[in-house]
Amino acid sequence: MEVFLEVSIDDVPIASLAKKNEEIFVRDTPEPIIFPRDSDTLFLMQRLRDASHRFAVTNHQKKRNRKSLQSAMDAIPGIGPKRENVLLRRFRSVRGIKESSVEKLASTPGMTLTLAKRVKDYS
Repeated sequence: MEVFLEVSIDDVPIASLAKKNEEIFVRDTPEPIIFPRDSDTLFLMQRLRDASHRFAVTNHQKKRNRKSLQSAMDAIPGIGPKRENVLLRRFRSVRGIKESSVEKLASTPGMTLTLAKRVKDYS
């Protein structure tokens, strides 16, 4: 509700389901709506809440996993997956690449002196 109020959205219906007591809160109504525990409406609200939580958690995990799989090399313009693989095979690790000279990097197949300098600038 706070976010909707901050951005002046007041024409979208909002309802929330408090997990502990399964109370339903709606905009502009201070008292919660309480349905019987065996209510189909309550069951639908619980399913919607659980599905939205699953969606949010799954998306967060995917985003986090993608981020953790990124290499320090991904940010270097001109160094794509193929060049990165060639460099990693030759120097064994990102650390090995960082510790090597510009000349050694440039002598790697597929690399140029300009790209080698760029790699060193990013490391």
